[in-house]
Amino acid sequence: MRGFRSTFVLLAILLGLLGYIYFYEMKRPNPAEQAEQKQKVFAVEADKIEEVHVKAASGERTVLKKINGVWNIVEPVAAKADENEATGLVTNLASLEIQRVIDETPADIAQYGLASPRVEVAFKKSGQTEPTRLFIGEKTATGGEIYAKLPSEKRVFLVSAFLDTTFNKGTFELRDKTILAFERDKVDAVELVSKDQRLAFAKAGDRWTLTSVIGTRVDSTQVEGMVGRLQTLTMKSIVAAEVSDPDLAKYGLDKPALTATIGAGSARATLALGKADETGNLYARDLSKRAVVTVEAALADELKKKADDYRPKEVFEFRSFNATRLEITRGASTATFERVTGKDGVPKWQRLNPTKDVGTTEIDGLLAAVSALTVERYVDAKTRTGADTPVAVVVATFEDGKKEERVVFGRVGNDVFAVRAGEPGAAKVDTTKFDDTMKLVDSVK
Repeated sequence: MRGFRSTFVLLAILLGLLGYIYFYEMKRPNPAEQAEQKQKVFAVEADKIEEVHVKAASGERTVLKKINGVWNIVEPVAAKADENEATGLVTNLASLEIQRVIDETPADIAQYGLASPRVEVAFKKSGQTEPTRLFIGEKTATGGEIYAKLPSEKRVFLVSAFLDTTFNKGTFELRDKTILAFERDKVDAVELVSKDQRLAFAKAGDRWTLTSVIGTRVDSTQVEGMVGRLQTLTMKSIVAAEVSDPDLAKYGLDKPALTATIGAGSARATLALGKADETGNLYARDLSKRAVVTVEAALADELKKKADDYRPKEVFEFRSFNATRLEITRGASTATFERVTGKDGVPKWQRLNPTKDVGTTEIDGLLAAVSALTVERYVDAKTRTGADTPVAVVVATFEDGKKEERVVFGRVGNDVFAVRAGEPGAAKVDTTKFDDTMKLVDSVK
């Protein structure tokens, strides 16, 4: 009897628990429904907002306006706005949601930091006379949310804390900090001038050449990287908005330590770098403007690279996939390999004199090894290279026979040098890699 009562009690508890869980789960709104129930603060679409007012916690006030589809700062200065910052402002204003209402009729809003709001944000739509405002106060004790209210309402509500970094922005943070303005796809010339050197680059098609040192090939990707660096260069601070010529000396900009000029057709944009400030940043200016700004010091090191730093890091331009013929002469012996089309229409490689088919693996290995020979460093024309009595002469034809390159290899002691006709100096290459590559020539049969 006692066992029956115990079982009955346990069964009753279980049924009660199941009932509680059922009704609780049935009545509890799911997360999706809760998200839908969140109320938006403003009934506005981001693309309808044409003006934004921001008062930061510092007290600084900034007014942004969209003019011809582009955001500009109109107060306290006239300047182009940072498009990402401006877009972030209007997007977050349009999507702003009330996380929770704290008090419908607060007796004292000072406890929420809203009597004198830390941050104020306002916006105007097209045709709107008075701006719609939002007051932002202090963060909650947990720091996950911020107190906020509309000046037209009594209630205090919470918004997400991340919005503090979105709305609490000063004028400098909201302005476009790009220093040089130019169209990247139209750039066809670059000139770098310092007290030690002048480097001039010119672009034809997709290739860059170093015109200040005749006959010097350059790695186009490195020049493009330098152009990109100048295009995305941003100021760290604005030292002075208007500087007269006599005052340029105190910034070292009367006689700049370095200038970088970007050419795009007939248009020119020049950056001048001067002295370092107390933080180590460099004074700089766009020569078409009177403002002095600061930039990071690392920029000067990048722009002071020597000509050799822009030269290719590989001896050859061809690659195994676009090569059509390879001729390697060592002393009186010449090994010639050529890509031909077989009777079945499939391309294959042959070794000539006498003609014999070459295995795909073997020729791919040789082509890869030759094209991968790298430059350790460049040397001037006074350096002995041994090229007058070459240990190898390599002639490569590529891009369907449209291009050909000839490289003479010389040896002095344990050093191997590569010399290209018409180019200044020579390139020192890795001796071990060169010797291993020459061994591959004999193995391809």
